[in-house]
Amino acid sequence: MTISLFRNSLAASKVSRTAENVANSVLALAQPTRALAALFAEARRSCGAFEWVSLAYLAWITSVIVIFHGNIAPPAILFSAHCAIAAAIVALAIAFAHNPGAKVLRFARHWYPLPLYIFLFEELNGLTQAIFPFWLNRYFIAFDRVLTGVNPSVWLAQFASPALNDFMQFSYMTYFLYLVILPALLYAAKDRRAFWTVMVSTAVAHYTVYFISVLLPVESPHFSLASLETVRLSGGPCTHLINWIESYALVRGAAFPSAHVAGSTVAILASWRYRRWLFWTCLPFFTCMCVSTVYGRYHYVADVLAGLVTGALGFHAGQRLTSHPGAWPMESEMHGRKL
Repeated sequence: MTISLFRNSLAASKVSRTAENVANSVLALAQPTRALAALFAEARRSCGAFEWVSLAYLAWITSVIVIFHGNIAPPAILFSAHCAIAAAIVALAIAFAHNPGAKVLRFARHWYPLPLYIFLFEELNGLTQAIFPFWLNRYFIAFDRVLTGVNPSVWLAQFASPALNDFMQFSYMTYFLYLVILPALLYAAKDRRAFWTVMVSTAVAHYTVYFISVLLPVESPHFSLASLETVRLSGGPCTHLINWIESYALVRGAAFPSAHVAGSTVAILASWRYRRWLFWTCLPFFTCMCVSTVYGRYHYVADVLAGLVTGALGFHAGQRLTSHPGAWPMESEMHGRKL
């Protein structure tokens, strides 16, 4: 009888220890799950519409890299870079949420989109043929010929001169000013809603351009019509500057739609809404920039038209996105306050 009781007690003890071990294991698994849930909740509170649009694009382009890695070189580096960028975006948003008064964090939080656009555009050099490893140039050349009766970039070369070439290259580079001038004015005026509306709209426009560029691989006339281009576009300092930049950063592909036109269209439409005097100041240069994309052999007329539509849709989408609660950084903590 005593032996039987001892055995029963021993068995009960083993069951108890087993149950305790299982409970400890469940708790150990639950802790990282709760931590991840807390991190995700904090990221949702800290990030605004710009972050979610950017993270969505990064998720898509990273999935393209994973699925079509055989057509991409080097896929591991690009995959790692995208993961690091996504983590940095979230980390910066959370850091600013905890320290909204830190000037360096504030500046970085509001202006990191600009270098992000440049990186994501430049990487298209190795991604435009990831899904479809061929060029669709002939269709865009044919469209331009049906629309205008000529190859526009070849036809415009008859008017080339060093002075005109330099002016056109200057006009082409004004794109970078459009990305900065209006946001800088709104940032200085501490107009938070207008600032983020412009930034989100610009992001939507650019990411749409990048998305289409990967699905529709198209070279610029600089490459596709090189055999027909008999006039060299030589010029002065602006021409030399852009030639120097392109010696390091020329992207082969990503012609359709024009990122220059799409981004600038957002800027010009936003200027009409927020700073009317800036709209009238920039409109002539914007018009010249659109012409310069074809004159300089960067784009087809089709690219320009698609860029105008993409920019207009991007501005509309940006306004809609920033009208939702939580669209601006720290909106719940700083409701009703400015930058």
